[in-house]
Amino acid sequence: MAEPTATTSTLSPGEKVKQFPNSPGLYLMKDARGRVIYIGKAKNLRARAGSYFHKSAAGDKRICAWIDEVADVEFLPADSEVDALLMEARLIKDIQPKYNRDLKDDKTFPYLQITTGEDFPRVNFTREPLDRGVKLYGPFPRAKSLRGALNVLEKIFKFRTCSLDIQEDDPRWRWFRPCLLHSINQCTAPCNLRIDRESYRADIRRLQLFLDGKKDVLLKEMEEEMRAASKELKFEKAARLRDEIRALNTLNLRGNLAQHAQPEVFYVDPRRGLKGLKKVLKLDSTPRTIDGVDIAHLGGTAMVGSLVTFIDGLPFKPGYRRYQINGVQGIDDFASIREVVTRRIKGLQKRDEPFPDIWLIDGGKGQLSSAMAAFDELHVVPPTVIALAKQQEEIYLPGRSEPIVLSRRSFALRLLQYVRDEAHRFAQHYHHMLRKKRTLGEDE
Repeated sequence: MAEPTATTSTLSPGEKVKQFPNSPGLYLMKDARGRVIYIGKAKNLRARAGSYFHKSAAGDKRICAWIDEVADVEFLPADSEVDALLMEARLIKDIQPKYNRDLKDDKTFPYLQITTGEDFPRVNFTREPLDRGVKLYGPFPRAKSLRGALNVLEKIFKFRTCSLDIQEDDPRWRWFRPCLLHSINQCTAPCNLRIDRESYRADIRRLQLFLDGKKDVLLKEMEEEMRAASKELKFEKAARLRDEIRALNTLNLRGNLAQHAQPEVFYVDPRRGLKGLKKVLKLDSTPRTIDGVDIAHLGGTAMVGSLVTFIDGLPFKPGYRRYQINGVQGIDDFASIREVVTRRIKGLQKRDEPFPDIWLIDGGKGQLSSAMAAFDELHVVPPTVIALAKQQEEIYLPGRSEPIVLSRRSFALRLLQYVRDEAHRFAQHYHHMLRKKRTLGEDE
């Protein structure tokens, strides 16, 4: 995620917002101690943030009680309202500003849910997310905003939102009559088997790539697939891909989520999360320190690694490290993880610092094996090293063939997700910094 953009520090908040852009994003209100006390999203940052400092705002009971505490204001740019919506949900959940009433209790707030365990996954709005077989995004502060985002995405990816239990091997579905959404070209009608399971799940994969912040990768894949379909004389498929690419590039609410899509954001209770990890991982004592590792790249260029440190379940920013991958050619996440872990081990040894209680790797068995290989090569006895796979949020341990699967409401899992997502955010931010420097011709 991009860092908050600051302007001249001598300006008052009311004057400062006049320098904000007329584009979507988030505004962050801070008190005299630099603490974020309110976060809001805007279609037009200058107009929305500026409204808090108009004379008319003094009569708004929702604002007048705390606006005098605002000593500074910053903004985070976004490509769209969808983009800003997801940013807002994540940041309010993480920071919990005292004047944001929304998202401080996740029991009744809405989520975007993808039922990945079905032949033809559904995409739906829910206030009661399932524990298994789903991919979740949220929670979101406003149901209306989420429904609007779903409507936008549905026009592009044409997923089903119904509750039908559709199985590809059941021929009875061939006689089912599709609903109106198919007629207006907003669903590919798996209910009538007008699309096969493989093709439909490919569409869902595209949606997830988009939501997981990989829009550039998605567009590249779709363009390659469109060209291949055209060469194979599959003109209907090529035309559909062309239209989807055009929609992603031109729709006002397209949402470039590359920096801040954070799946499965829940309230994190650090104390209960750490106690849960002690039990789940069968540790002798409650862990206090966790290091999280992630890799970011775009088409194999500017590969970078990140390492974040958590102490007692909370981020410890002085312990964060960034690594520009030097010893790996092309796209090789496994080798990149091995390089990052190796450099981290050597850094800790050089500074005579202790290893963390838990080392968390973003990925599955392969990524975990790569991390363990770094310890083996350096002849170092590893601490507790685990991997967290995003697809089903499975926990992998060395020497164990089957993963540990926890309830989605498990505080231990939520803490691991928090560490993993923070490592991903930090890696993506570094990656975008390097790309910007190279584009502008700056020295790295």
